[in-house]
Amino acid sequence: MFPIVGSGRFVTAPIITEDGQPVQDPIVLSQINPEKYSGLPPKSEVDAANGKLTNGNTEACSTSSSCEVLERVKEPTNRATVDKKEIQWKLTLHQIGLDVVRTDRTLVFYEKQENLSKLWDILAVYAWIDKDVGYCQGMSDLCSPMIILLNDEADAFWCFERLMRRLRGNFRCTERSVGVEAQLHNLAAITQIIDPKLHQHLETLGGGDYLFAFRMLMVLFRREFSFCDSLYLWEMMWALEYDPDLFSLYEDPEAANEKAEGSKGKVKSIRQCGKFERENMRNGAKSSEAPLPISLFLVASVLKDKSSKLLQEARGLDDVVKILNDVTGNIDAKKACSGAMKIHKKYLRKAKKP
Repeated sequence: MFPIVGSGRFVTAPIITEDGQPVQDPIVLSQINPEKYSGLPPKSEVDAANGKLTNGNTEACSTSSSCEVLERVKEPTNRATVDKKEIQWKLTLHQIGLDVVRTDRTLVFYEKQENLSKLWDILAVYAWIDKDVGYCQGMSDLCSPMIILLNDEADAFWCFERLMRRLRGNFRCTERSVGVEAQLHNLAAITQIIDPKLHQHLETLGGGDYLFAFRMLMVLFRREFSFCDSLYLWEMMWALEYDPDLFSLYEDPEAANEKAEGSKGKVKSIRQCGKFERENMRNGAKSSEAPLPISLFLVASVLKDKSSKLLQEARGLDDVVKILNDVTGNIDAKKACSGAMKIHKKYLRKAKKP
């Protein structure tokens, strides 16, 4: 594991090249080990000294302070070649750092370097253990509340890891698609049933793929609501969606599937579930199909609320984005959930009709 993890520091510049060689930039080295590499000369001087050594001009270098420092800079290269997985991981570390300093930057909590480094630590470790998805932009928005609410960094990590078991499909990318595209497709189907006129208007504008809702679904409305309201929204969403089988599904999917097979024919008590899940059960949602998450109906609720404005004022996708961006910080979480539940019931009722 990279030694800076857990050190109270983090990096914002590339630390390794694509072929696995450490970057010899003094800025990077000072971030990795400020005690050892403090006071390094500018990168241009080190590069110049490096050129002298490369050309075999050791005599010219022997009196140069930059050349003396170069030997210190080159020390990290004396190690075994890292494997492909480690290279890929280290290539993401600086991107994590760049995202960390932009996350919730208006909060006083993140004025402290130690709190920024905690967020970086958790994301860096998660990127290492999740071999399939790794790190993607947006994860810092999901992880930030865990850091703020929980004093213990280990507790915050495992809460984030469990949250990602539920959401990581949104971040899974292939050469042909991004995971969240399936949800965008479902959102389009919901809007087509609930508000066909709006759906047709969006398609006419070239927004039939619903990419304007990408951010809402990826980071669960963290940017659309204030920090406190977004947590309140999450709490309500997960309470409404609650299903006692969810824990085992994310903890051990194979065991959960075996349990589901063994309990076929048995009726699950509706009283154990949240209000949203109860509606799915009442309307005969098939157990073989994963239910649509409430987040989709929350986005549909926002679109429905802005339907008149979108129909009257949107003359292009830029207008759609602008109108939806105007809702940032102006949405009531409780009202949004109430609207989502109404749309959900309407959708289930209409979707059942032949």
